[in-house]
Amino acid sequence: MPTIAIVGAGSGLGQSIAKTFGGNGFSVALVSRTQSKLDALAAELGQAGVDAAGFAADVMDRASLVDAFARIKQRFGTVDVLEYSPAPHTPVPGITMAGPLDVTVENIQPQLDYYLYGGITAAQQVLPDMLERGSGTLLFTTGGASVNPAQASPEFANIAIAGAALRSWVLKLHQVTEGTGVYAAHVPLSVWIGAGGPETQPGTIARHYWDLYAKREGAEHHYTAF
Repeated sequence: MPTIAIVGAGSGLGQSIAKTFGGNGFSVALVSRTQSKLDALAAELGQAGVDAAGFAADVMDRASLVDAFARIKQRFGTVDVLEYSPAPHTPVPGITMAGPLDVTVENIQPQLDYYLYGGITAAQQVLPDMLERGSGTLLFTTGGASVNPAQASPEFANIAIAGAALRSWVLKLHQVTEGTGVYAAHVPLSVWIGAGGPETQPGTIARHYWDLYAKREGAEHHYTAF
């Protein structure tokens, strides 16, 4: 049975992606900071017949992320799909927003830890196995401001910079993995999830991720509801 690891799993989009892939025969490894919340999400998936388990880790603590993936491998074996989409819904210690006039090395470093370094660290845990067997999918999610900074308010400047850094790395990763059987893509989301019509709902957006996995075409797929 193939396995998807969802980093940044929550009750919204992450859980919908888990249900979509789980409903198509995947085991699901859920990764976020709080084990109790992960256990609740895994129990909900289990009730739907999905083999799921949670592995607590903080993407800003790279050692904990490495440990989580070691535990995932013990539980499920190698990972077939990595979906990386951390999105803080509650204040994260050390992370602040800053406008372009207020960006400093000090307030942009945590954003880079959160988006870029966390994404690279997660990929490092699964990519060697994927390359060795010649198959695998890596999907990295950011906000639409990573592609078009003007989409976001100015106070999101340091977030947009970090998202753009992750995007650049993923696009280069796509270049070097093309033809290896490993597919890497960037998914910028320009949508307030759950705040509008059907196109904003997590279940609808999750099907976009399944389509990317199934079709494996292109380095970037912008999802917009605006």
